[in-house]
Amino acid sequence: MTDKYRITQEQNIFIAKRGIVDYIYNSARLEGCNVTFPETYTILEGVNVGSVTLDDIQTILNLRDAWRFLMSTADEPFTLEYLCKLNGHISRNESIAWGVLRAGRVGISGTGYVPPLPTQESAQALLSGLTGTATERAIAFFLQACRAQLFWDGNKRTSTLGANKILIQAGAGILTIRDKDVLEFNKRLLEYYNTGDMSTIGQWLYDNCIEGIAFGPEPSVM
Repeated sequence: MTDKYRITQEQNIFIAKRGIVDYIYNSARLEGCNVTFPETYTILEGVNVGSVTLDDIQTILNLRDAWRFLMSTADEPFTLEYLCKLNGHISRNESIAWGVLRAGRVGISGTGYVPPLPTQESAQALLSGLTGTATERAIAFFLQACRAQLFWDGNKRTSTLGANKILIQAGAGILTIRDKDVLEFNKRLLEYYNTGDMSTIGQWLYDNCIEGIAFGPEPSVM
């Protein structure tokens, strides 16, 4: 699985900033937020939207802060400590605890799979076991972290941001699951939860959910 995009980190951050409202909206919808794109844009502009619940507004603002943190720390190593900081931004005031590994049992709706209790060792092993191209590592992290349910809440959002940390650092594009693809993604994700086989959903994510800009060569100076 080659990298679909090979650009500089600076160019990748430019892409992220340019599409930030899209990426926040997509992540919010993936988590089931009942919000439209115009409402998301308006909230991010600092204007109150009475038709959106306070919980959904909190989700959007937390995603904004998480993306800001990611883009300002693109050069920092992707460690467990860094991942916990991402979750701290994403799940602030939304869960039992945020920025720390889950300390209790949880289930996943729609599947019989029960993720084991995460530990520092198992979470570290997930990160250290990532191999291959940046795109391969990003997709593998995203899927494994979703399945592991490392945190009390915001696992899909945290996994998405973590995958994008890997991609942006390497200049390999952006992972985002658009609203039109959520149903198909959820079907494939539930299958992955049950089997642990990421080959089919991994290829689907590669084909449909990695985006960027193919920058051309610098113009020659005459």
